Amino acid sequence: MLDKIGIAKRISQELQDGWYVNLGIGIPTLVANYVPKDMNVEFQSENGILGMGAFPYEGEEDADYINAGKQTVTINPGGSIFDSATSFAMIRGKHIQLTVLGAMEVAENGDIANWKIPGKMVKGMGGAMDLVASSDNIIVAMMHTNKRGKSKLLKRCSLPLTGVACVKKIVTNLAVLEVTDAGFQLLERAPGVSVEDIQNATEGKLIIEGDIPEMNL
Repeated sequence: MLDKIGIAKRISQELQDGWYVNLGIGIPTLVANYVPKDMNVEFQSENGILGMGAFPYEGEEDADYINAGKQTVTINPGGSIFDSATSFAMIRGKHIQLTVLGAMEVAENGDIANWKIPGKMVKGMGGAMDLVASSDNIIVAMMHTNKRGKSKLLKRCSLPLTGVACVKKIVTNLAVLEVTDAGFQLLERAPGVSVEDIQNATEGKLIIEGDIPEMNL
């Protein structure tokens, strides 16, 4: 079973050289720490950064450099800072090759709910709705179940939707899954996790074909 760092490391394997990548709040922000050394990836933050780097070491933080989650970050050589209007022009103009988001729920058809729980206060919807409407390649980083042990990979989302039929791949603490027209296609399982464990933790339709390999981290 993976922890949050393990999920980020596995998602880093999906990166490609030369890509522009947006990282959402939470687990996705950790992906910037695990870019392969021989790869050039430009991370974009919707609050107005291009060329975002890893988290700073303790004592080296600069309060002027923050990501969309208000965490201090570094900026790589050649990086730039700009207003959020320019940032969202990049997103809406489809200049981002990959978007990595957290989620509360994902449905078997690729619907995502990640911005609001009814009855709980939220500061705003953030940029996720623009991201899911504009990106053709969306990976969700999430825990497979909630704190009560109930599946977050559902037949249908119960929470207000952020986007419809937009998620392409999901990396959880238990598995890597691809969203297909037929449901969640199981691609890989986390170390020490069985296919049966994943089946028991997945409410939506789970497609299992052949031997499912263990993740190589």
